[in-house]
Amino acid sequence: MTTPVPTRFSDDELQLIDELVAEGIGESRSAVIRRAVGHLADAVGRARVGAAIADSYRQRPQTTEDDELAMASAIALTEAEPW
Repeated sequence: MTTPVPTRFSDDELQLIDELVAEGIGESRSAVIRRAVGHLADAVGRARVGAAIADSYRQRPQTTEDDELAMASAIALTEAEPW
């Protein structure tokens, strides 16, 4: 079930939406707008995850020991490949 949401767009915005419909991005204005909201929600979610990762590194910076462990793991994985 969908719920109508009255929204106002400028002429330029409507022209862009109509161009996207014409290009097949969505079958209607509503479909294009729903897809855009989905993309925005995905981008915001990814930005939040990125910020959380960066914050965790600021709170607990990587150490030389971490670097050595990562290198050892990379070497072990590479050597395990059948090449």
